Amino acid sequence: MAHNIFKTFILAYIIALLYYIFPAVAYADPSDISAASRSVVRVALINVKDGKNEPISHGSGVAIAGDKILTNAHVVEELRYDPNLRIGIIPSEGATNYAATIIAYSPKNDLALLQISGKGRITPANLFIGPIADGSDVFAIGYPGTVDIAQGLSLADMIRPIPPVKTKGNTSAGRSAKDFNTLLHTAPIGGGNSGGPLVDSCGRIVGINSFGSLSSGNDAEFFFAIAANEITKFLSQANVRIETSNSICRSVAELTREENARAEKANRKIEAQKRAEQEAHDDKLEEYRRIATYQVIEARDNRLAITFLLLIIAISLAFISYILFQKHNKVTAKLLVGGSLLAVIIAAISYAGRPNFNNIEDILAALKASGAKKEKSDENVTLYAGKKICVLNKNRSRITVSKPDDIGFDWSDSGCVNDRTQYNPIAEKWSRSFVPNVDNQISLVSFEPRKNIYRIERYLPNLKAMGDARKARNLYNVRGCTTDTEALEKIGNMNDAIQSILPKTPNEVLIYECQDVK
Repeated sequence: MAHNIFKTFILAYIIALLYYIFPAVAYADPSDISAASRSVVRVALINVKDGKNEPISHGSGVAIAGDKILTNAHVVEELRYDPNLRIGIIPSEGATNYAATIIAYSPKNDLALLQISGKGRITPANLFIGPIADGSDVFAIGYPGTVDIAQGLSLADMIRPIPPVKTKGNTSAGRSAKDFNTLLHTAPIGGGNSGGPLVDSCGRIVGINSFGSLSSGNDAEFFFAIAANEITKFLSQANVRIETSNSICRSVAELTREENARAEKANRKIEAQKRAEQEAHDDKLEEYRRIATYQVIEARDNRLAITFLLLIIAISLAFISYILFQKHNKVTAKLLVGGSLLAVIIAAISYAGRPNFNNIEDILAALKASGAKKEKSDENVTLYAGKKICVLNKNRSRITVSKPDDIGFDWSDSGCVNDRTQYNPIAEKWSRSFVPNVDNQISLVSFEPRKNIYRIERYLPNLKAMGDARKARNLYNVRGCTTDTEALEKIGNMNDAIQSILPKTPNEVLIYECQDVK
């Protein structure tokens, strides 16, 4: 038995040691890969002949701006030699296809940039420009033709918006292609994936899939994606700016654990402070009781002294009156007798009116009231209104699509921001949901004035969820700032309605630490 207990102890020790030596892996949340898929398109080459449009080939691409698509040069290469060919952009969601033209072309690193015609707009992706660790999880997103064939899709089916295919693999560092910088990875791709993105666990582009290794027999297949530095150089030469990120990819679960631990530590500190305040209060109460007791004892002693003094005076007057009466000075003697009686009466009243120990509670209440009044007059009333400047804490955040820029706003103690947007109070936190009309993202924003913490939880839903969220927002049309209870309740109901549409975890969590602007 002792041997088994020892073995169990050793095993538990090893597991705990491994837990601290090797940090938890941040696995991809499916919502992050789904969010990245919104930016992926099928790039079709269409032959225009005799007034008919006939798709002849396709690849993949990814939106790097609302109206610009990045793909491989070899995907659109035929267009440069055949005037009858046109480019069709088929998004992964919605019901509209778009025409496009080539605005930048670089066969040396197999990149091409397409401009969507008209007012077409697709949700752009974010490019990760930080280092890629060896063995990192990556996901290839695109439209492999073998899947289309296996599904029995017709050419007409292929030019309708359908979700792209996602495959998972890992990177292998240090093995770039010879002619330009690439990432070697194992996320399976096939014909039609060319030009589609390779994304990390946060759904950010880390490369553009270009080609694979040749395999025979049972050899494993490996694939190459054009590296981020090649992409940024190509886009810079084309005078196109793309949203980039270099923050490490952290899981929401990991952040939640850390925030819970931080909150628990803060709560312990608050509880300790409350205990210290309670002890100080108890000590002060004991001091008040001691003072009240001393005051009662002192008052009783004073009354007894006065009574004793009056009795001595009464006896003295009575004795003097007796002597005067013997000397036949009856008038003065009678006056002194009256004075003696009056002294006795006053002494009796003084003795009867001496405070008893029941008066301690009354004196204690008066002392407490006086002390509370003094504390209230001495304390500073905490107000949080004013201009704030908030700085992103990257160590507490999960950044996927946003820039780590500072945020400034003017806060009112009634929950009004910048004199135009009303937040809804829940305990010590004020919150508001934001559903824009153009961008396909939803933000749940909160501010804790006491802690000076500004938090943004950003979701990247599909078009259907965005439509549902906009409908929910429009049901509770609250504009401007207000302290009206009914209006605040509407904002709270709107927040709840929008949140019910969203997945359990956000795609991005941004935590800002704020300071007052002097």
